[in-house]
Amino acid sequence: MTSSLYSDITRLQKEIAKHVITEDIFDREISHICGVDVSYKKNIAYCSAAVIKKNTLEVIECVKTKYAVEQPYIPGFFILREAKPIMGILNCLKTDFEVLLIDGHGQLHPRRCGLACHIGVIIDMPTIGVAKSLLCGNVREDQFIELDGDILGFRIKTKGKKPIYVSVGHKICLESATEVIKRLVKNEEWLPEPLRIADISSSNHLNFK
Repeated sequence: MTSSLYSDITRLQKEIAKHVITEDIFDREISHICGVDVSYKKNIAYCSAAVIKKNTLEVIECVKTKYAVEQPYIPGFFILREAKPIMGILNCLKTDFEVLLIDGHGQLHPRRCGLACHIGVIIDMPTIGVAKSLLCGNVREDQFIELDGDILGFRIKTKGKKPIYVSVGHKICLESATEVIKRLVKNEEWLPEPLRIADISSSNHLNFK
């Protein structure tokens, strides 16, 4: 990544961070939740989105698409690699949803603007970041994650599974985001159901056209 692009993206992240809302703002009751995941093979990004019913975890819709990879993976700059595929797959959905789950961090980010914040602010709806690894911050004994004196995330650990890291993307508070994710993780599973379905779908490259 060139120094000018680095500066531009850093500046963009800091600006978007100013617009992140960290309280619950829902236009209607939560009934459907969407999860988005992107996997990679060679120079192709395979993106899937799954919408499920909140109360039954029934899959309502699952769509997929693929894009040429335009940027390398750089920690802290996920938006360069995944923003375009994610925005594209969201436009393919026919089912409305109230909350979006992103496979990545939200405010738990060095510039308080991970992929979930970026997408959440753009689409202006409640968004939660669910990451599979910790980018920054320190996990406290109560499982909240602190960065530079601020509580920005929560670690969820399912017995026998690796932890996942929840943080605010947009228009939801951390406590509500954590509660939503806990309710969506089935017994003995690792990921919340919308992301688990999207993850399986995006990883099955043979089904992409």
